[in-house]
Amino acid sequence: MGCMNNMARNVVIKSNELEISKNIKKILIDKFLSIGFNTSEEIRDNTELVISIGGDGSFLRNVRDLNFPDIPFFCVNTGHLGFFAEILPTEKEIDIFIDAYLNSTYVINELYLLEVDIKGKDEVNHTYAINELVVRGNQSRTAHMGLHVNGNYMETFSGDGLIMSTSTGSTAYNYSAGGSIVDNRLNIIQITPISPISTNAFRSFTSSIILPGQDSEIAIKPEYKSEHTIITVVDGQEHKFNDVYEINVRNANKTVKLLRLSDYEFWDRVYMKFLKTYDYKIDEARF
Repeated sequence: MGCMNNMARNVVIKSNELEISKNIKKILIDKFLSIGFNTSEEIRDNTELVISIGGDGSFLRNVRDLNFPDIPFFCVNTGHLGFFAEILPTEKEIDIFIDAYLNSTYVINELYLLEVDIKGKDEVNHTYAINELVVRGNQSRTAHMGLHVNGNYMETFSGDGLIMSTSTGSTAYNYSAGGSIVDNRLNIIQITPISPISTNAFRSFTSSIILPGQDSEIAIKPEYKSEHTIITVVDGQEHKFNDVYEINVRNANKTVKLLRLSDYEFWDRVYMKFLKTYDYKIDEARF
């Protein structure tokens, strides 16, 4: 895909399988080729931008599939209004974006990441999260887990599970579970309980806890009653592990870069997503 000039500036363009997304991908490829760029599916040495076409889920998958590169991402929205997408899939908005990119009239929004170590008897699984890490029991069983912050015991949680979210992820599952919306310029880790049990037998915090992103090390130690299985969900991707004895969560030493046009405003996006009363959906008939 793209021309054969290896010295040309390269843009990675990825889309989901929706017909509208594939149409927009072709338009973007043609436009970038016409101004002397290469385009590709994978990152090359001269790649300077990744364009993700789809919704928030597509962006999260693309970042993970490309191994969290130190290259800006730009998102074109072909689904319901999300937080990562910057423009609608119209030729006019695509032209505005390309003009802004060529003239460097944009800003780079850096998204803080969580670094996660899942420690089992035989191995350690290491990963990053943009939105959140969810830890819960298997097969809807009540989860019991010790929660420690910077080596200090905080509580023994009992309930469906715990969400550890970034400020970026505060508007995702965290918000649905009753957590707080946090301005995404803040580097924090929010711990939100999912259906906590607070009785005479089990005492758990029933509201979210917000910690500074820097210098906060969270340790979750599952307390198994019978089956030694824990479920972790990282940015929507579920993994099942046996005999996990500790999960460590901290602020990562890296970020994901998101290219924003100059008129982006986080709280305006919050209003549009959660409070405005019409159903926001792309009209595929226009393409």
